[in-house]
Amino acid sequence: MNEPNTRELQASYDRVADEYVRRIYDELQHKPLDRQLLDRFAYMVRDRGTACDLGCGPGQVARYLHERGVRVCGVDLSAAMVERARRLNPGIEFHQASMLRLPFADGTWAGIAAFYSIIHVPRADVPAALRELQRVVQSGGGLLLTFHLGADTVHLDEWWGQPVNVDFHFFRAEAMASELEAAGWEIEEIVERDPYPEVEHQSRRVYVFARKPPA
Repeated sequence: MNEPNTRELQASYDRVADEYVRRIYDELQHKPLDRQLLDRFAYMVRDRGTACDLGCGPGQVARYLHERGVRVCGVDLSAAMVERARRLNPGIEFHQASMLRLPFADGTWAGIAAFYSIIHVPRADVPAALRELQRVVQSGGGLLLTFHLGADTVHLDEWWGQPVNVDFHFFRAEAMASELEAAGWEIEEIVERDPYPEVEHQSRRVYVFARKPPA
């Protein structure tokens, strides 16, 4: 993700942060399958160390995992999102960083839950992003990666009344699985679901469970 794209994406999320909190922060209560899959992820990582909610926004996934006994932190590109996540979730650490250049040592985390963060990575940069995620996860650690199913790119110049410059990349499940395997991940399961009516953007969703091979 080149520097101009990163700056524009960060600025766009900074502008919509308050409205994002209002619309999205409580969304998990309306998404039973997401909660079920996060419960599975929590079981994968709970006794292994700290997990990361990557692309955390205001921290709703981190909060959910924390409430289920997971030691968790959050990372987001947007400074405004990180500020709101810290305010909404006292007791959880949040950091500002790009998922392509994570300022953490190799093997830092027990696992990563990346809910709809890969969708903002340009397709050419996806292999590098998946390698970076693999680098910061412990041997044997887990990944729950989610994205919209498809091959389109949706561009927004305006979002909730704010000027933005944001691309949402959709991915085919089999193509993402191949990218993950090339980056050194082992695929455990791929789950798909239809969108929840009146709750979210009406696109089919994909959830990939993967694991970093033991050393």
